[in-house]
Amino acid sequence: MTKQFFNGSTHTKLDQKNRFVLPQNLRYGLVENGELQFCIGLGLGGALAIYKKSHIEKIIEKFQEKQHSSKYQKFFTLFFSTLHHTSCDKLGRVLLPPVLKKAIGINQEIVIAGVLNKIEIWPKEKYEADLQTFLCGKDDSLKKLTEEAFALLDESIGSDHLKAELTTTEQKEYLEI
Repeated sequence: MTKQFFNGSTHTKLDQKNRFVLPQNLRYGLVENGELQFCIGLGLGGALAIYKKSHIEKIIEKFQEKQHSSKYQKFFTLFFSTLHHTSCDKLGRVLLPPVLKKAIGINQEIVIAGVLNKIEIWPKEKYEADLQTFLCGKDDSLKKLTEEAFALLDESIGSDHLKAELTTTEQKEYLEI
């Protein structure tokens, strides 16, 4: 069985009541135990994130272990005070809370992007600017991150298997690298 993940992107607009239609393929990925419930909160890099109910429960469990650490207190306050439990209406519309809309600078147009275990919501201008910077190669840091991300695949896919096929001398050289 294939592990479910989110991918793809779509451009859409908020209506007058700050609602947007969550694409059907993404909605299906949020359904758990026959219910469509999820959380919208602050994400990384200037986006919002939609988390599956089970995923946010895992996040909460991990964060509770550190809740009394002053190092993370400001983050916890901002993250949890802006985290909203929600769902879609019958037409697939999601209400975007004003505090979240303001937090990342959404005007009216957004990009909804599936990203592994979450769905991101980006201001259209920011998403397109980042995409253009990446595609044009204007920012070497994105190129380096891409190389590092794909190198993670080499580390996790059979690196032990590869080492087993090497001679003792080759294994020593591999470890030195």
